[in-house]
Amino acid sequence: MRAAIRVFARKGFHAARVGDIAEEAGVAHGLLYHYFRSKEEVLETVFRETWERLGEQTHRIEESGAPLPEQIRRFAAIFLGAWLMTPSLVRVVVREVGRSPQVGERVGGLREVLLSIRRMIEAAQARGDVRAEVDPLFATWVLYGALEEILTGWVLGQLPGEEEDIERAVASVVDVFALGFAA
Repeated sequence: MRAAIRVFARKGFHAARVGDIAEEAGVAHGLLYHYFRSKEEVLETVFRETWERLGEQTHRIEESGAPLPEQIRRFAAIFLGAWLMTPSLVRVVVREVGRSPQVGERVGGLREVLLSIRRMIEAAQARGDVRAEVDPLFATWVLYGALEEILTGWVLGQLPGEEEDIERAVASVVDVFALGFAA
């Protein structure tokens, strides 16, 4: 999987060949077919595992019961922190998720992440910490979209993406949303 991510990040999914992945992994070409039917299945596995991990982390944040600004900070730190920890994976996800006719299936695992964020917003709203007129569904997508666009800016080289930039981006997202949501 790690070899496939490196190859997809370097060459792009469509230009990559199964042979490139096998070579990167240092295994025989046929061995990949023992585990995966195609490079498409490899990419689907990358997406599924990425969203599952993010879903588990987001659920833990939700279960913490921390105030919403802290929950947003934790989520943003994980989401944007992936740029430093796994830049190749971020490149693959940002570049490839929207390029496929199966995009709906690929983001299916993202549903749990979005539901968890929505429940965080709804819980804060029920406590009176978030304005009643804030629509939790759209607020969830606005938050996720802002974070995704920051990652896209880093992937495209349009935003500075060093460690201190990530910290600044997290703080900016928390400030915008904490003030915008505040009752």
